[in-house]
Amino acid sequence: MHQQVQGLDYFIIALYFICVFVIAWWATEREKSSRGTSAGYFLAGRNAGWFVIGASLFASNIGSEHLVGLAGTGAASGVAVAQFEILASLILLILGWVFVPFYLKSQVFTMPEFLERRYSPGARVYLSWISIVGYVLTKISVTIAAGGIVFETLLGIDFWTGAIIVVLITGLYTMLGGLRAVLYTDLMQMFVLIGGAVTVTVSGLIAVGGWGAMYEIAGSSFFNVWQPMSDPNFPWTGILFGAPILGVWYWCTDQFIVQRVLSAKGEKDARMGTIFGGYLKILPLFIFVIPGVIAYCLSQSGKLQLAQPDQALPALVGALLPVGFRGLVVAGLLAALMSSLSSVFNSCSTLITFDIYKKMHPGASERQLVLVGRIATGVLVVFGLMWIPFIKTISGQLYQYLQSVQAYISPPIAAVFLLGIFFRRLNARGAMASLLTGFVFGIGRLVAEINKDRLGGFLYEYADINFLHFAFFLFVVCSAVLIIVSLTAPPPSEDKLKNLTYSTTGRSKFGLLWQRWDVRLSILLVALVGLVWIYFSG
Repeated sequence: MHQQVQGLDYFIIALYFICVFVIAWWATEREKSSRGTSAGYFLAGRNAGWFVIGASLFASNIGSEHLVGLAGTGAASGVAVAQFEILASLILLILGWVFVPFYLKSQVFTMPEFLERRYSPGARVYLSWISIVGYVLTKISVTIAAGGIVFETLLGIDFWTGAIIVVLITGLYTMLGGLRAVLYTDLMQMFVLIGGAVTVTVSGLIAVGGWGAMYEIAGSSFFNVWQPMSDPNFPWTGILFGAPILGVWYWCTDQFIVQRVLSAKGEKDARMGTIFGGYLKILPLFIFVIPGVIAYCLSQSGKLQLAQPDQALPALVGALLPVGFRGLVVAGLLAALMSSLSSVFNSCSTLITFDIYKKMHPGASERQLVLVGRIATGVLVVFGLMWIPFIKTISGQLYQYLQSVQAYISPPIAAVFLLGIFFRRLNARGAMASLLTGFVFGIGRLVAEINKDRLGGFLYEYADINFLHFAFFLFVVCSAVLIIVSLTAPPPSEDKLKNLTYSTTGRSKFGLLWQRWDVRLSILLVALVGLVWIYFSG
């Protein structure tokens, strides 16, 4: 396909890289007064507006699994995979309405820091290391590798050259500009990403003969987001009960996402940002999954060669788009990868700086913290590049297991955060018991899954249960452990819990005001999700 990428396409791609650097430089220079402070570097001076926050939530979330995975799964089995995207719209409302007030009032820099204030230093250490190791082994390396694949597949440039270009450019502006550079480049990348994806979708619909023709060729089963309970991938029970647990962990407690909200000017901007992000999360169904269905329809009618489902998006780009538009789509793919990569660089360096370095050096100056953050970003760039050869040598299945580790150990994290702000009686002993119980069950599940073929009886059933059902089961177990073990130790003091639970915030003074537009837009978003669920119900 790279033979079809011509001079104009390369010009548009080059223009995209130039724009990224210009915007990163502008954002970095915009507020020199706070640039040398830790809040200025890691949280954009706590001065971000709702539109930038919402755009960054969307852009940083869209990674290689969306670009290739959603279209590929759409081509293979239809729209059911979009449930995770649709559900994210509702989970973002939980972030905005339930968690945001506590995060902003506590003035924390990281999620582990919040967990320490609510429970204990041990809980902070656990979440810090789980997050950092997970980011390096999965998010950073897979995104760098995806960048190399984009260059190799679409532009004919060597894999390693492409990977190094992506990581160096992204690492450079993230290292220099911190979160402010990340936020404003995410804003631009949101428009490029959506523009490129919409171009592919519209071109595909025209080629297939319109929505009605697509529906007729694919069949109603392809347009049903609700699958039976026996479905191995997206059972409706797992979507309703298990997926929200993973969603609360990812959207409401993961530093990678929540750092954008922590940068807000105030509670209203943070909440409006999550609502705006919720509206944007409805788009992937139409601009990532539907193109996969279009590719399937075109292959069925002989208009497109599709060797395997994961080739759906590249095949559409090569077959349908004219010169210039291909460059726009490649820029959109790179925008998604770079926004995701810059976000994880910044979030991981924040964890290293505040949860490891500052804990060891509590008297560190603002300048030292910023310097450590920059050095940490540089080290992450190197580690990410070093890890890529291991990804290419280990089996794809094993790497998939590696990525699933966080999914298996996320239910206890969701439990200690969610229950922690509602029930003041919960304490450090209960939190650590819950986190460690979840870790043992999660790692046990991973080991059992890898060795599933050699197991029998209960162990086989344990390894074979759908991962969404497993997430719900583990959340219930960890919640029970959290509550029961907490009752064996004295409750936390009133002073310790101030502004960390609903019963200790004094919400009338706290500013948890139900602004009319916040409420209306939230209700409208819920209604919109309901309409999407109804329409795509076969």
